[in-house]
Amino acid sequence: MTDATPSLSRRAMLAAALVGGGTAAATLAGAPAAHAGPASARKRFTLTVLGTTDLHNNVFNWDYFKNLPYADTAGNKIGIAQASTLIKAMRAERGAANTLTIDAGDTIQGTPLAYYFAKIRPISATVTHPMALAMNAVGYDAAGLGNHEFNYGIPLLRTWERQLDFPLLGANVHDAVTGQRAFTPYVLKRVKTDNGWLTVGVVGFVTPGCALWDRDNVQGKLDFNGIVEEARTVIPQLKAAGADVVIVTSHSGATPGSSYGDALPFAENASTQLAEEVPGIDAILVGHAHLEIPERFVTNKSSGKQVLLTEPLKWGMRVSVMDLELARDKGQWTVTAAHSHLLDAKTVDADPAVVRAVRSGHEATVKYVNEVIGTSTAPLTTATACWEDSAAIDAINYVQASTIKAELANGPAADLPVLSIAAAFSRSVDVKAGPLTIRDVAGLYIFDNTLLSIKVTGAQVKDYLEWSAQFFQPVTTTTARAADITNAVTAMAPGGTPDYNYDVVYGLDAPLNYEIDLAKPVGQRITGLTYGTGALRMDQEFALAINNYRQSGGGNFPAVKTAPVLSNSQQEIRQRIIDYVVDRGTLDVAVFSQANWRLTVNGAALTITP
Repeated sequence: MTDATPSLSRRAMLAAALVGGGTAAATLAGAPAAHAGPASARKRFTLTVLGTTDLHNNVFNWDYFKNLPYADTAGNKIGIAQASTLIKAMRAERGAANTLTIDAGDTIQGTPLAYYFAKIRPISATVTHPMALAMNAVGYDAAGLGNHEFNYGIPLLRTWERQLDFPLLGANVHDAVTGQRAFTPYVLKRVKTDNGWLTVGVVGFVTPGCALWDRDNVQGKLDFNGIVEEARTVIPQLKAAGADVVIVTSHSGATPGSSYGDALPFAENASTQLAEEVPGIDAILVGHAHLEIPERFVTNKSSGKQVLLTEPLKWGMRVSVMDLELARDKGQWTVTAAHSHLLDAKTVDADPAVVRAVRSGHEATVKYVNEVIGTSTAPLTTATACWEDSAAIDAINYVQASTIKAELANGPAADLPVLSIAAAFSRSVDVKAGPLTIRDVAGLYIFDNTLLSIKVTGAQVKDYLEWSAQFFQPVTTTTARAADITNAVTAMAPGGTPDYNYDVVYGLDAPLNYEIDLAKPVGQRITGLTYGTGALRMDQEFALAINNYRQSGGGNFPAVKTAPVLSNSQQEIRQRIIDYVVDRGTLDVAVFSQANWRLTVNGAALTITP
């Protein structure tokens, strides 16, 4: 689809892309109502702001883990190439001069394509990041930082930033030494209308959880202020700089709560609080939560104004369309009404310009991930790993624990027995027995977490298991559906505890065995906890293999943030698994697989049905 496409077919395409039907404009509290008539029409203007978020380096509608076009049960298509077609069609429909395009972060991490250009062929002065090529081809006006932008370190982030044709915004990120803002806080865009110039301010915020989740990359270098706290300073600055309209990219969910509990004094998901507590904001493009919010209004407590919020799901599946109706009176612009809706990327084909820009990088990545590195002696699946023992999770734990055992062998912690923690990141891993490729391992361990070891006691292990067991909903019968026992709602996870926050603990030198009794209250669920041939001693000390996300506070698991660190190589766990297979030529399930935990109800085994 190009700008030369007839407007009728363009309108038909956009109508087909509309998610859930149209929405009427919402008149903002305290704003003048629209009036008909030629005189009024000359003073009115509609600004359209298009938004994406959480692209996670998805350029094409391609699943690198399956080596097939992406497919899910909803028939979604993914990738910025799909979203670009909608964006360009909407620009042509509304007028390019009347339209801005922004993104709310988590852009350069999430697929093997991202890993390839971070670790295998790192971006540089001569190698351009695929998301710079793609986003420049789309023609973004600004993008906000996401927490995953820091996963590969600040130097790579800065290189990507330099490759962009538009500003990368992060108002609440400060230099840890000088205290000055480390990224561009906002940008002013001038829009010409029939009734004079309109100045649009776009400001970006990122969830302060970056300070925990990427501690090794940012500690001592960058500080992350709370979003609401920073906004109280920067929004007045933006207005003073001349902004008539204020649009926010907020990489922070709309449902209040923090996965890290009280580990930071600032909320993880603060977009609703931002709209409520900081006056002067007209609309917020929400990111981080991977949710679909076509249109939501939040009343600002001080001004009474209705602030528009929208979130376009993830991975380029949707594009948010925000329409702000403005009127000019006595030289002042006022937003009189606003509405938003979502466009669905599955209704269109990929933008050829984006495809051309990234094709060679995509093809190189496909070649890389399909390299055979060894064999697996048995299938590895995570379909049921959240409620029963899984060889796939055992494989992660065994490699982690074996790696830590070797790292500690010649030091003062050499005599400590080794445990390991791991979780199922998705339920879709289905690796067949036989040849094992890099993409198989990447699918098993999708995050770029690094490996550490810490010293813990038996009592702390039990507390850790009790915390992990919050993942399960209470059960009183010995037969239950999987959906009725997993992903429990908690104070920290009001939308349900994610699978990646259910950890299994594994013993390398001797088996660690336990049961989780779902008839018991939270905090008292772990029973039959043994290590080796006897009950786990609460004073026994262990080396625990753990990933950096968990050790830095992700999930707010007890003790791990303050436990003594025994080793920290800062190497990716995924690469550790790849190296293990390459060194041995095989992943022998018989070596590491052990059924060390089970779910029970009042001591009786719990049977899980689909």
